[in-house]
Amino acid sequence: MTTSTALLLADLAGVAVFAASGASAAVAKRLDLFGVVFVGFVAALGGGIVRDLVIGEVPPLAFADWRYAATAAVIAAAIFWLHPQFARLRATVLVLDAAGLGLFTVTGTLKALDAQVPPVGAGLIGMITAIGGGLGRDLLTGEIPVVLRREIYAVAALAGAILVVLLNGLGHAGPIPLTAAAMLVFGVRLVALRRRWSAPVPPLRPPGTGAPGPPPE
Repeated sequence: MTTSTALLLADLAGVAVFAASGASAAVAKRLDLFGVVFVGFVAALGGGIVRDLVIGEVPPLAFADWRYAATAAVIAAAIFWLHPQFARLRATVLVLDAAGLGLFTVTGTLKALDAQVPPVGAGLIGMITAIGGGLGRDLLTGEIPVVLRREIYAVAALAGAILVVLLNGLGHAGPIPLTAAAMLVFGVRLVALRRRWSAPVPPLRPPGTGAPGPPPE
C-alpha cells in the first residue's frame, strides 16, 4: 500500500467517524433526514474544507473527490435509520468525536506538510482540521462548542499535531508511528472526559469581593 493510499484511507475513516458523530448529535436533537445528513456532512468535512482553503487547494478535496461527500452522506443516513441500536447517543458522539479528532489531526498535519507549510503552521492547520468539524456540528445543534468546554480537546489535537511534525522531521512518518499518534490523541481525549481533565480556568473571586453594584439613584 502506497503512502498516498494509506493517507486517503485514514482521511475517509476520519470522514466516516465524524459524519457518524454529527449525525448522532442531530438525531439526539430530533432533526429530520436532511438535517441529520447536513450536520453529518459539516462535521465530517468542515475542518478539511478550512484546511484546503488555508493551504490554497481549490476546490477543496471535499468537493473535488466524490468519495468524501459520498462517505459522509451514506454514514449519516445510516445513523438516521440505525440510531435505535445506539442506546446512549451522547456517549456514542463523544467516542466517535475522539476517534475523528485523532485521525484528522494526523491527516491534516501531513497534508499541510506536503503543501510545504512550515512546521509551526502545519501543526496549527492539523489542529484546525481536527476541531473544525466538531465546532460546526455543535453550532448547528445548539450546543456549546466542544472546543470551548473545559475538558481537554484542542490541546490534545495540538499535541498530536506537534508529534506528527516531529515524526516527519525525524523521518519516521510511517504507518505505525502515525497510527500511534492518532491513538495518542484518541486516548488523551477519552481519559480527559473520564477524569475531567481540563485546561486552566480563571480563579473565582473570593466571597464578598465581587464588583461593586451600580450607584444609588
